[in-house]
Amino acid sequence: MIALLTRDLRLAVRAGGGFGLGLAFFLIVVVLVPFGVGPQSALLAKIASGILWLGSLLACLLSLDRIFALDWEDGSLDLLATAPVPLEAAVSIKALAHWLTTGLPLVVAAPVFGMLLNLPGPGYGPVVLSLLLGTPALSVIGTFGAALTVGIKRGGLLLSLLVLPLYVPTLIFGAEVARRGADQMDYSTPMLLLAGISCGAIALLPFASAAVLRVNLR
Repeated sequence: MIALLTRDLRLAVRAGGGFGLGLAFFLIVVVLVPFGVGPQSALLAKIASGILWLGSLLACLLSLDRIFALDWEDGSLDLLATAPVPLEAAVSIKALAHWLTTGLPLVVAAPVFGMLLNLPGPGYGPVVLSLLLGTPALSVIGTFGAALTVGIKRGGLLLSLLVLPLYVPTLIFGAEVARRGADQMDYSTPMLLLAGISCGAIALLPFASAAVLRVNLR
């Protein structure tokens, strides 16, 4: 399991879908927003938490098609399906590798990018907390979408269309946690719902992803 995780981390970085690409896209979104809505500090402070969440979500989409694509191309996916390690565990490891190379850097970078959007001081903690709770769900849901489209040539657009509707609840509750925190309101309810979505996705979707992969490999 550790060897598989190490291999996926190396592949993610070498393929250009790891730390750099997601962070660069996140930065571009954050920098372009003030040009689109204007340089008003009050307006930017109001929408900062939502922009940070939307940028994180879109950044996670960039590398989803690479989760299984390289394994499909070199035949490693067939070996994983017949390995002693359950395919559900292998899928979970791949989702973890995606989160470590994409989701976690976004969580770390969010406070820095929040300063560019004039995020209020009380909002930094809730933004980081919401991303820390919500980005694992984005990776697991994205892994399920990648399993559905594995083997399809140029399936990146189809993958985005399949995954984006599934991302909506995570986006709603994650942005709500960040918004309430920035406004110094109680955010315990959306935080618990966000944590519930992540826990449910982590518990259930690896089995669905493994089942879809078995169908695609037949």
